Amino acid sequence: MEIRGKVHEIGEVQQVTDTFKKRDLIVAYAENPQFVEYIRFESTQDRVNIFDNLTIGEDIEISFNLRGRPWTNKDGITSYFNSLVAWRVTKLGNTTANSASSPQQADIPPVDISSNNADDDDLPF
Repeated sequence: MEIRGKVHEIGEVQQVTDTFKKRDLIVAYAENPQFVEYIRFESTQDRVNIFDNLTIGEDIEISFNLRGRPWTNKDGITSYFNSLVAWRVTKLGNTTANSASSPQQADIPPVDISSNNADDDDLPF
């Protein structure tokens, strides 16, 4: 699975046990810009370094696996947990930097070519 969003927060590597480490990444996902979702992804073990070259506010596409597992407490009640485990992050081109170097259509003033006045016609043919 993949989604696109902006890097909101980059967590530190957490050494959970002697043999297990993980790291979190929070992505601002704005499918509807009015209601931004903040989604937590995690990377584990040898993949914790895939968040190293990211900066906050950067546009990314993140590839991940959806995992779910049950957990039963001491009273015998079972709860279910989901996790989004990232395995690849791709930086996307920053559209605001590209638009500054090339004019957008809205930046170019309109030209009125509908004039029917013959006095304005200075073409030689």
